[in-house]
Amino acid sequence: MTNIDFSGVFPAMVTPFTEANEIDTETLREDAQRLEKAGVDGLVPVGSTGESATLSHAEHVEVIEAVVDAVEDVPVIAGTGSNNTAEALDLSQQAADAGADALLLISPYYNKPEPEGMYEHYRQVADAVDIPQIVYNVPSRTGRNIEVDTAVRLADHDNIAGYKAASGDLNRISEVVERTRDKEFAILSGDDGLTLPTLSVGGHGAISVVANVEPERACAMVGAALEEDYAFARAIHHELGALTRQLFVETNPIPVKAAMEIRGHGSGRIRSPLTELSAEHREELAARLAELDGEPATPEAAGEASD
Repeated sequence: MTNIDFSGVFPAMVTPFTEANEIDTETLREDAQRLEKAGVDGLVPVGSTGESATLSHAEHVEVIEAVVDAVEDVPVIAGTGSNNTAEALDLSQQAADAGADALLLISPYYNKPEPEGMYEHYRQVADAVDIPQIVYNVPSRTGRNIEVDTAVRLADHDNIAGYKAASGDLNRISEVVERTRDKEFAILSGDDGLTLPTLSVGGHGAISVVANVEPERACAMVGAALEEDYAFARAIHHELGALTRQLFVETNPIPVKAAMEIRGHGSGRIRSPLTELSAEHREELAARLAELDGEPATPEAAGEASD
């Protein structure tokens, strides 16, 4: 298994589309390079934020290959989850063949497997595809939590390297951290609003939506927290708070695609059944972005001195 440092900031990338509703590979490559230059620690294409649910398998591979080809020094963690174990395994192998350094697998949705079924789903993929894998708990989208016992059990597998926590339950996240402290197992926040609290209980980083729009600030916040400079980290957390909330006023990735369009990073085009951001919310989003325009935060600018 490739050794990857899963500490830091990993933007959950959007998938840009052309007017013909095809993958906009040129914009995708530019975006990957922009984020790498901003200092992120890795990239996560074709996840939920990348509208993976509306991409064909061929398009999945097209996106992964474009991102892998565009960057030089950061790992690419490809979303390959499915509610069909055989499909997840196939997507995972295709992603590995396309050059992905690691995988992010959402837990099976709709089926609502029991804990043993959840474990077997991940085990089968991890046994078959020999690159690092992150299990992804997001019950608001899947209808089922990955139980803490299951996550801890999966952490023993050589190819299962981490856990993306998007349950909104800090107690659950804290328990996973507590029970995997003796393992090489990264806990990554999947809720931007809970990234700092997750880091404070021992998390390692974030797979982040807001980092698409404010990568420097996101990296500064996570980096400060990992260095236990919580005064600075807290200042940036609050500075980003209004934008973070605005990015989830409609279903992700609707607002973040609009935010990137406002900032000049591609169009806000989105695939059906999702729709583009409403005019009311776009106006508010533009206002929040305008407030953040300029240099990345400093403790002094945020009105809070570093420890």
